[in-house]
Amino acid sequence: MRESQGETMQLESTITCPKCGGASTETMPTDACQFFYDCPHCGTLLRPNPGDCCVFCSFGTIPCPPKQGEEVGGCCDAGMTD
Repeated sequence: MRESQGETMQLESTITCPKCGGASTETMPTDACQFFYDCPHCGTLLRPNPGDCCVFCSFGTIPCPPKQGEEVGGCCDAGMTD
């Protein structure tokens, strides 16, 4: 964990695959969102759900560090479009 704006930022999240239900705890990058994730249990390539910036926000127990540190405005989706 690391401190961010007076709060403790969590750097690990457990991703649960929507296809097989397998769960794996992963360390999240602190400076970017992770758009792809290969499920180690069934090999499914996960991508974020519409409206989410990364796989941790869609399938993880903890949102990504950029989202955790977000104030008003977007996360790391400044260049993304709907």
